[in-house]
Amino acid sequence: MSFTLRKSITAMLAAPALVGAVSFAASGAAQAACTGPGAPTNTETKCKTAVQIPGNPLRSFDISWVNPDRAEYYLGERSNAGIVVIDTRTLTWKRTIGGFVGIKNNAAGAVNNNISGPDGVTSHGRWLYAGDGDSTLHVIDLDSPTATATKDKIPTGGTTRVDEMALTTDGELLLAANNAEDPPFATLFRANGDRSSNSTMILTKITADPAIVPAGNGLSMEQPTWEPGTRRFYVSIPLIANNPAGCTFDGSNGIFCEGGMAVIDPTTLTAGTATIGAFNPATNTGIVPLTECGPNGITVGPHGNLLLGCTPQNVATNKSTLVINATTKNFANIGKITGSDEVWFNSGDGRYYTASNRDCGKPAGCAAPAGGAVLGVINAHSNLLIEKIPQGQNSHSVAADSARNLIFVPQVGTVAVVGNGGDTTAVGTGICGTPNGCVAVYSHQVDRDRDDRDRDDRDRDDHDH
Repeated sequence: MSFTLRKSITAMLAAPALVGAVSFAASGAAQAACTGPGAPTNTETKCKTAVQIPGNPLRSFDISWVNPDRAEYYLGERSNAGIVVIDTRTLTWKRTIGGFVGIKNNAAGAVNNNISGPDGVTSHGRWLYAGDGDSTLHVIDLDSPTATATKDKIPTGGTTRVDEMALTTDGELLLAANNAEDPPFATLFRANGDRSSNSTMILTKITADPAIVPAGNGLSMEQPTWEPGTRRFYVSIPLIANNPAGCTFDGSNGIFCEGGMAVIDPTTLTAGTATIGAFNPATNTGIVPLTECGPNGITVGPHGNLLLGCTPQNVATNKSTLVINATTKNFANIGKITGSDEVWFNSGDGRYYTASNRDCGKPAGCAAPAGGAVLGVINAHSNLLIEKIPQGQNSHSVAADSARNLIFVPQVGTVAVVGNGGDTTAVGTGICGTPNGCVAVYSHQVDRDRDDRDRDDRDRDDHDH
């Protein structure tokens, strides 16, 4: 079933935050950063430094983002209930914009991701958008002082978190997923673009055809992204029904259901509500069934390709990462890397980076002492894995500054410091130089000849788009 058509969205388009604390927890002896097993000397991607975050040690965080023009990195950091801002020039903490719900535990004392926040985050120009655990979208003006930066908190009508999100290239439309609702839904917002005042508002609530994403099964919508060549949003859907025929979501009959990818044309959405159905090649809209992939993250690379972070967390048999073309839907599997949550394309060096916290291939995660969480590095032109760099447990977030070829990977503190959810390996401490967690910074210096070739490729892509 394709989108219902009524009124085009295109025709419709004509609270204080608190700075984070500044004291560090006095737990464990500090050492030099980038000295542990997550900082090997035989990789192309080098551990450069570790940025310490004032306030509570890092126990839980979610998605991160970089705005290279502002030279700022943003992290949805629940341990201090705010958006951490790091200066990517000086590689220092800049401020924490608070006002979020922070960590909420379940009955067993573990972090309840469904109602904790902040969660997803993205930005365009001066405007940053972040989801919270109480189903609200925070609209933040980065040009404002910390205490007055949050300009609006918009309820999306759910009871669980507003999670991952994406903006159109011009910053005028924002798509955000309520991944933990049952059934899950997405919300299309009018965003602020390059304007100096806030006018963010909800345009459409988007659901999936219940025959494809049936309620009552704990199914989800995950990371969206905007692909400018096709002018579509693409959304990772970890599991869909009848893919392949006869499958079950838990594989109890030996046939595991795989995931899908929703393709959304915002100009044809119904005002108020819209339903996504089966994929329609004629309109390039609807839900595309995927092969050997239950995805979380998604990112746009060169040549209109999309990399999806397939993970055994969603489909126990997933062992690779998927690249699919936005136009043709031709695809390829990248072997020897799996278990990714957030994924990122860095146009500065032509590489994908994957936060593969389940690269060990186990749905429940990678246990100590070996661990198994890695930073995956993939050549975006050949779609071949370059290297994997060990990370602390739960390192599921990654973002890169394309202007400076810096890659940011948050690390949780040790279990001895933060308790339930902490790192039980020595990897994170070796990277951070402290058991309190940090944001690890990696660098990749490209040679001039390859840089010129990659720039030529990007120029051709931009011309094609």
